[in-house]
Amino acid sequence: MAVLFLAAGCASVGEVWDDWFGTSARREVPAPLLEFTPSVRVAVRAKAQIGSAGNAVFVPGFTQDAVFAAAADGRLARFELATGRELWQVKLKQRLSAGVGVGPKLVVVAGPKGEVFAYDHDGKLVWQTRVSSEVLAVPVVTQDSVYVRSLDGRIHALDAATGQRRWFYQRAIPALTVRNTAGLLVDRNGVFAGFGGGKLVALEAGTGTVAWEATVAQPRGVSELERIADVTSNPVTDGQLICAAAFQGRVACFDINTGAPVWGRELSSFTGVALDARNLYVTEARGALHAFDKGSGASVWKQDKLALRQLSGPALYRGYVVVGDLQGQVHFLSREDGAFAARIATDGSPIRATPQVTPQGVLVQTLKGGLYLLGLD
Repeated sequence: MAVLFLAAGCASVGEVWDDWFGTSARREVPAPLLEFTPSVRVAVRAKAQIGSAGNAVFVPGFTQDAVFAAAADGRLARFELATGRELWQVKLKQRLSAGVGVGPKLVVVAGPKGEVFAYDHDGKLVWQTRVSSEVLAVPVVTQDSVYVRSLDGRIHALDAATGQRRWFYQRAIPALTVRNTAGLLVDRNGVFAGFGGGKLVALEAGTGTVAWEATVAQPRGVSELERIADVTSNPVTDGQLICAAAFQGRVACFDINTGAPVWGRELSSFTGVALDARNLYVTEARGALHAFDKGSGASVWKQDKLALRQLSGPALYRGYVVVGDLQGQVHFLSREDGAFAARIATDGSPIRATPQVTPQGVLVQTLKGGLYLLGLD
């Protein structure tokens, strides 16, 4: 994925980097694939094709038996989860930039001009609307609402039945920020989102009222570039803690009810975190994977053999941490110590989106639009 720096108002002020790590990283080579003896066998259980993501990051959505996937050219399709068989496809006239949000009744995608399209699970358009600017984050769909985050710092709550706006929250954008796909976490009665400047905000789901605000990271440095400390991925929760990470900043956990800080560690992450009963797992910006004790922040392990491989956010599947990389490789690492357990190739194109854990295996979508359901034998 390229990193693009934006001025407030979304005007580009920096160049698109070839990778996530800055101009100096152009002179560095991604770590070679480590040879190891697999301790578990991973296999492709099903695969399908939807089309290129272009410059967007598309995340496949799923139900118990179906996968919904989208492509930049406006394609949206439903596949059978177990087999990859295509069940229907629609082709929108507009290009798409975000999706796929899946709820009990709706499948939602969005576009670069703020267009939002809601379909039912049979591929029939239910409604369409427009929010204030480009949408890069996956919409979150619940029984009653669709929550959409736009690139201008707004969160929109839409009625799931009609698409009418219920409320919106707006936050000022820092002078310089990272173009990213950070979305929303909707849990219980709250909507949680990270922002530029290292802030994490909790909103009441019904009204958009701010419940609390916390600081993941403080901007530091002299120049605006050095002072970027954006939360660029989704926060995660276990129902008591909520944790988030900032690019050029920290990873931190807070009390989900009050926003009170529990712990924080200096670390730069662009693609995200995952949480289980014991640990918080973080993909560090330069490619290391970390496990921290979720209660104290103490380091449990670090795996640094994937440096500069542009890792996706981590997913947790059975006893493993799963990440994709710039060459379409999917890595399975032990949750216990970070050791390599298995690896499997896809179509050779980058895996930008965090792998999704479904009832039947791990689902990944590549830049070229390949959909792969992976399982352990």
